[in-house]
Amino acid sequence: MRCREAAGSAGRAAKRAGHRSLWGRGGTRPLRGYFERTYGTGRLPQCQAVRVAGPFIKRRERPAAGSIPDVLQMFVAEVRFYREIAPVVGVRVPACLLAEVNAGATLLVLEDLSDWEAGADAAGVARVLANLHAGWTGIAPARWPWLRTPDVASELVGALFDQTWPGVAGRPECTPAVRALGGRLFGHIPAVERTAARAGPTTLVHGDASLPNVRSSSTGEIALLDWEDVGAAPGVADLAWLLVSSIDPTHWDETVAAYGSAAGLGDALPAAASQGILSLADTPPGSDQATNWVRRLEEAARRMR
Repeated sequence: MRCREAAGSAGRAAKRAGHRSLWGRGGTRPLRGYFERTYGTGRLPQCQAVRVAGPFIKRRERPAAGSIPDVLQMFVAEVRFYREIAPVVGVRVPACLLAEVNAGATLLVLEDLSDWEAGADAAGVARVLANLHAGWTGIAPARWPWLRTPDVASELVGALFDQTWPGVAGRPECTPAVRALGGRLFGHIPAVERTAARAGPTTLVHGDASLPNVRSSSTGEIALLDWEDVGAAPGVADLAWLLVSSIDPTHWDETVAAYGSAAGLGDALPAAASQGILSLADTPPGSDQATNWVRRLEEAARRMR
């Protein structure tokens, strides 16, 4: 799920700081040195030394009981991703120096990619996702049974959507097409999530495959960040969210072509659109950001017909 405890993506930005104790709050002592980065292009990881100068520290407090992050175990899932999946995942991710859970709170010390360019070419990201999905189709759920499925917490997400939608429908930039789309989704989110779960073969998915969670190196290498929403689902769900969250409608066709197949996209788009409406609700009314969400939601509605 893209939503956190509220309609937007609160809490995505990680804290960066040095600490005398990584779990403590006092003092400053930057971490420096070498550690092993393990990632590969197949099942067996490759290892190489990486220079770490002030690594990226991501800390999450224990989520409130009953909240969406708590029900989905989002923060623990990301720790388990870096411990268990990242070494063999087959796509570029930040190297991990430390991944810990302490009484429900989590700590990650990761390779800092802040000098990489934010985002990437949409077609390039689509190809990375296609490779990820192809490598783990039919394998991921058995290998990592803790991976969550799309319909987990669908009732909570549905309640959030139904609470949020009336306010979105009344916004000035909300067009007739988006109002019709939201009206179709209102009261039906659990069913929409179940349909998305059947949109294709189950594989390992990023879960929040949007351009803000992508970085590009000076040599063209593409890395995927923020694995809190990692799960087991049809790969086309990642493609649907990439389109709805990040890609101008004029580039949807070439992005789908780079992914390689549009099979199941029509079944995955309604769930992605519901998350897009929740994201629209978190933007300033009348802003360019809101207008762009509306344009992408209109395109999703057109392709869902």
